[in-house]
Amino acid sequence: MNTQLLKKLYSIHSPSGKEQDMIRFLRSYIGALPGDISVSQDRYGNLYVIKGTGKNYPCLVSHIDQVAHCHHSKDFKAIETKDIIFGYSPGKRRFENPGADDKNGIFICLECLKKYDTIKIAFFREEETGCAGSSNAYMPFFNDVRFVIQPDRKGNSDLITSIGFSELCSDEFIEAVKPEEWGYKENNGLLTDVMVLKWNGLDVSCVNLSCGYYNAHSDQEITVKKDLMKGLLFVEHIIEDCTAAYPHTGIFNDRYECEDEIHDILRQDPTLTPEDLQYMYATNFPHLKPEDYERICEDYRTLWAGNEQDREHP
Repeated sequence: MNTQLLKKLYSIHSPSGKEQDMIRFLRSYIGALPGDISVSQDRYGNLYVIKGTGKNYPCLVSHIDQVAHCHHSKDFKAIETKDIIFGYSPGKRRFENPGADDKNGIFICLECLKKYDTIKIAFFREEETGCAGSSNAYMPFFNDVRFVIQPDRKGNSDLITSIGFSELCSDEFIEAVKPEEWGYKENNGLLTDVMVLKWNGLDVSCVNLSCGYYNAHSDQEITVKKDLMKGLLFVEHIIEDCTAAYPHTGIFNDRYECEDEIHDILRQDPTLTPEDLQYMYATNFPHLKPEDYERICEDYRTLWAGNEQDREHP
């Protein structure tokens, strides 16, 4: 495993909203790779990489920011042992967050970019503050991809095929991926970029998968090297063996698909406000905006009041 590249990524402090150093590194690193590679940048600062030409492309995505509340000292170092890598400041004698969430995903993207002749990769800004980068993604980039993989999950065995009540991929894609043979199993996840891409109209299957980091969003974050390698090998298997396109549209075109679930929540606690619901359930219903919560609550109150009046005056 190319731990030199991985530790270089860890050394670049890239908090949400201040990803310029990572963007400069990626442009320089990718520009030095052999092959027919193009790199473009949208107005929001997201990067889009295309290598080779083909009827369709495997596609990977990763976010390039890390949580802003964890800081790097000037003497930050990525320390490698036999089994793990972690961040450390010798001068302050303290552990520091290396940003393995999601620099491990960036690492997998770059390793696959080097290995394969035909591939697309998108690098998104500001995932950690609500997926602002992918919310502003240039969606035509994904018109000719056969699937989208995001390596951005803790641990070593999760294949995220749904987020909240929303499915991300087709049964055919899961069958082709064969997660059990690679030590992975289906699980439900939290808001991340692939969910937002689906919300924006992505019409192919996508997944998020474990890539070997633990204790995310803290200074105790570590990477277990063999678990990161396991994730890389799993991604390579999908690229090499899943050569068809795997369409999937799901429920993402219906903004109010989750109204019944929210009505059930309000029946359990009628005192909840639209602001309460958004704060508590944003990861379950990431496609809902504040005005959606307000409208759904108003509809529920009207319906509930009507039902109460019917019971009082049969």
